[in-house]
Amino acid sequence: MPKLSGVIETALYVDDLERACAFYEDVLELSRLTGDQRFLAFDVGGRSVLLLFHRGSTLETVHLPGGTIPPHDGNGPIHVAFSIAAGDLAAWETRLTERGVAIEGRTDWPRGGRSIYFRDPDNHLLELVTPGVWAIY
Repeated sequence: MPKLSGVIETALYVDDLERACAFYEDVLELSRLTGDQRFLAFDVGGRSVLLLFHRGSTLETVHLPGGTIPPHDGNGPIHVAFSIAAGDLAAWETRLTERGVAIEGRTDWPRGGRSIYFRDPDNHLLELVTPGVWAIY
């Protein structure tokens, strides 16, 4: 049986692409890979891509020279967790606070990992998580 080796892309749907871009570049310091009026793609740790789609802009099939991308969209607050080093948690808390981002929750997990939770401008629940939360991380 073939096996999956990871998650490459995670998609969030946003109401204001420019506002979302400012948040992810300024607050989380993600580097933009590409984009257009429909979407933006950001590098996450050199291992995965965060896609931000303008809500409602991907309801039609996209035709590219190499093939097609079927329609997709989403609404409501989504949850995404980003991995961080354990030693960086306090610095992240400071960074979020300095940028006016409220930390809504903190959790100390049984395996030793820790998480903090906050929201982006589109109300998506974002989590920063240290090693030890899952048996595989």
